[in-house]
Amino acid sequence: MSVRDNIKRVEDCIAESCARADRDPSEITLVAVSKQKTVAEILQAIDAGLKHLGENRVEEGMAKIPQVRDRGCADVAWHMVGHVQSRKAKQVTQYFDVVQSVDSLRLAKRLSRFAGESASVCRALLEINISGEASKYGLAGYNWYRDNAVKDALWREAREIAALPNIEITGLMTMAPYGVEEKAVRRVFADLRALRDGLSLDIQASLPDLSMGMTDDYPIAIEEGATIIRVGRAIFGERI
Repeated sequence: MSVRDNIKRVEDCIAESCARADRDPSEITLVAVSKQKTVAEILQAIDAGLKHLGENRVEEGMAKIPQVRDRGCADVAWHMVGHVQSRKAKQVTQYFDVVQSVDSLRLAKRLSRFAGESASVCRALLEINISGEASKYGLAGYNWYRDNAVKDALWREAREIAALPNIEITGLMTMAPYGVEEKAVRRVFADLRALRDGLSLDIQASLPDLSMGMTDDYPIAIEEGATIIRVGRAIFGERI
């Protein structure tokens, strides 16, 4: 099927998930993750109406984003959704509109610094490792509602990041484990939503964005409160 057809299928699935959760589909931002995909494929997605694109690697985004913008697509918002090494923070602030993967105070400080040098504001989400998997990046958040040490450390770091100049934290992001039953996936998403609600209240910061859900689990994420979903394969097909 074409990229346009795939997008229509995803949008229909979003509508169905929202209906089950009594939500409005307009609440959901679809980010098409174009990792390892060509500029031509990205342009197909934009032609089909998508306004948000995501990349996992800084270098890949730096190569493709200018080409897309040169084609007259300047109104597309680019999201960095992969891990960002601190040494690449400057390039991220130059090329991306949103950084969904702020996973440390050190990275946040560098994003704040480089955004300030260019008189801009870096819009960002805090990446939270809710599942507790050692293979995943993110601020430690596993079992935060039972482990006071985890909660205290997370709240302290979130406050410090939120207080930085030139960086606007708009919400949280996470990834669910792969290959587990639906109940476990749903638990991860529900825990992130509860964390967002508690953190937002305690640090008195508006955190409207919940970025959770990818190709294999975005319908569940929507039912659990996601406002942003990150979809790659369901739109562009399998990666080679």
